[in-house]
Order: sequence, then C-alpha cells, then structure tokens
Amino acid sequence: MQVSVETTSGLSRKMTVQVPEEIIQEKVGKKLQSYSKNVRVDGFRPGKVPARVIKSKFGEDARNDVISELLQSSFYEALTQEKLKPAGMPQIDPADKKEGEGLEYVATFEVYPEISIKPLEELSLTREVSSVTDQDLDEMVENLRNQKKTWVEADRAAESGDQVTITFEGKLGDESFTDGKVEDFDVEIGSGKMIPGFEDKILGIKAGDELTFDIEFPADYGNEKLSGKTAQFEVVASKVAEKVLPEIDSEFAKSFGVEDGDLGKFRTDIKGNMERELKQAIKNKVKGRVMDALFEENPVELPVALIDQEIERMLTPYKEAAQKQGKSEADMPKEMFEDQAKKRVGLGLLLSEIIQINKLSVDKDKVQETIKEMAQSYDEPEEVINWYNSNPEQLGQIESMVLEEMLVDFVFDKANVTEETVLFADIVKPEQNQ
Repeated sequence: MQVSVETTSGLSRKMTVQVPEEIIQEKVGKKLQSYSKNVRVDGFRPGKVPARVIKSKFGEDARNDVISELLQSSFYEALTQEKLKPAGMPQIDPADKKEGEGLEYVATFEVYPEISIKPLEELSLTREVSSVTDQDLDEMVENLRNQKKTWVEADRAAESGDQVTITFEGKLGDESFTDGKVEDFDVEIGSGKMIPGFEDKILGIKAGDELTFDIEFPADYGNEKLSGKTAQFEVVASKVAEKVLPEIDSEFAKSFGVEDGDLGKFRTDIKGNMERELKQAIKNKVKGRVMDALFEENPVELPVALIDQEIERMLTPYKEAAQKQGKSEADMPKEMFEDQAKKRVGLGLLLSEIIQINKLSVDKDKVQETIKEMAQSYDEPEEVINWYNSNPEQLGQIESMVLEEMLVDFVFDKANVTEETVLFADIVKPEQNQ
C-alpha cells in the first residue's frame, strides 16, 4: 500500500492511498471461497459449485464488498503509518478503478493540532478568601423570614415593601401591548420585578386610586417592539397590603426541617448550607479564572469539524425544546454559538493535554466525598449516595467533575496565586443572580 499526504492548509490534510490489485484479488478469492460453502446454484449440489461459476455469478459483488472493507481498513492503516490523528470524519473520494487496476482514493480531513502548554508557573491568578459571619447568618435568617411572609390589607397609601393589587393596561400609541387590561396583578414595591420606574410610580397609591403615567422601556428590553420606546400605563389600585413576617421561634425552625424546633440547630444548619454555598461559589470563580487563563495564554489552532460538532451539541437542547412544544425547529444562526464553541473545544484540547502530560487520574475517594457532600442538601442523604453509586452514567459525570476540579487545583498549585479577602455577599449574591 502506498500513501502520500499533502497539507492543503493549516490542519487540513489530503491523503492519497493506493492499494495494489494483488491485495484486492487475494481478498476477493477468499471471499468467493467462503461463498462456495453456502451458495445454492441450480444444477449443482451445495458445496460442489465450481469456482468459475461462483466467480461468474458473485465476482462483482465480492469485489464491491472487498473495496468497501478496504476503504475503511486501509484508511486507518494509512493513518497509523503516517502518524496522523484525524479530527472528525474524513471525506473519501474513491477513484473509479476497474478490475485489474487496483484501488486508489483520496481522503480529506483535519488533524488535531499540536498542543503547547505555557508553563503553569507563569500564570497569575486570584483566589477569594471568605467566611460566613454572624451578620451574614442574621441576614440569611431575615431572608428566610421574607420567604414566609404573609400579606394583610392596609387602609393607607402604599409604602416601599408593600404589595399593591392593580389592574393595568400598557399602550404604545393606540396599540395595547398587554392585550387589554391585566386584572388583579400583585406588585411588591421595591422588588424590582417590574420595568424600571414602574414601582416608583405607584408608590403612595391607595385602594381606588387611578393613575396614568409614561415610562421609557430600557434599550436592551427583550421585546424589540418596546425596547427604547416610551409607553403609557393606565393603573387602577384595588388593594394595598403590608407584609407580616413570622416570629423566629420553634415553629419557624420546624418549617425549615428542624423537627424539634431547636433554634440553635436551625442556625447551625443554615450556616452549614451557607458555607457549602460559599465554597461552591468560590470554586466556580476559581474554575472560571483557570479556564480563562489557560485559553487566553495558550492559543490553539482549532479544527473546524470539532467546532461544528460542538455547535450542534449546543443547539440540541433548543431543538428538543421546540419538538416538545410542537414547534418546527427554528434555524438558529450558528454564529451565535461560535465563540463559545471555540472556547469549549480549545479548553477540551488543553485540559486533555495537561491531564495526559501530568498523568492525572480520578481520585475515587474524592468522588465519594463529593457525592456525600452533594447529598447533604437532601432529606435522605443515604438514598442519594446509593443512587449515584448504582447509576454508572451519573457516577461518570461526578468522576468527570472531580477530575476537572483536581485539574483546577493542580493548576492553582503551580500558578502564581494572589489571595483576596471578600465578603460572603459579594461572592454568593452575584453567583445566585447568574
């Protein structure tokens, strides 16, 4: 077998493979010989059909089968011979060779790039250091009180923090963009759930009051018809209610799963959850910085085939959602996902190289520690642990996550790291918003 390889551009290769006729004939002969044991031909007993008859009747089919098999086997033999690692499926264009002329074909494909990792010691990274203070804990308990709040009607003007029940309609010119009036809609003043300015406009309103006011929609508002436009709202208030927060007592503690209602245990449990949340938030930030630094400091030429595959993977959830909703799959422009796909592919190649060079492998003990830690946020931790360990696919995902965390820790141990002390709220609240 003769092989020649041409670099057409960057990672693209054009490989020409020639298989001698003798090899084809040898394989065809063996295939016809295997046919002779089973084929039935009128006038001959099974297993006694002459070779010339078998070749006459099945020779062309046998040759086609051999050519098909050789296209695959010789391609991988040629890759091994030339020490090439293709990225994605090749395009194979076989020449139209008649019997006696052997087989020649051309395969075009991309190869994986050579990866060069900048010394990890030259990376400069920042890591947050934080803890859960008593003030953080008090604020969290207050947030939990707000989750359990109730509303009591108040015969007065609405204040910040009150809930106002309104009927409203929004118009752009003469057109109603709210499809008429929206009845009995609850607005908590100060929650920021309405468009900017709306809640301020109804501050001071009383039950029975009617208001008409204009508001300019933000330029980046999701609805293009409204973004940047000034709209008019007509509002009628039917009720003003003030919030009532529950007492922090044993009943309050029981409502959050502390069976005996012990407030000390309640605060301990809440603090434990906050510490786990803080730890995860710091992990996420650290991971993001490591990934960004590796990608920026180690430029890699990326195979187009891998980028296209990643874009297709990213599009899959949108396509599945469209199918579930009975909608036709919208043609989403691939350009929307291209930058993110490039980063994913590039990081995948870089991380694989670091893992291979440094012989990193999954720590099984750390996998079990991770599962136990994740299970603590559930009512029946042991059931969660058993579920992960009995589910190979889910266990594999945890192993991948742990290996990635080990790699992040490995990079941080090597890199030049600066620690920065920050408040709990500055780490966790942005994380929650994301």
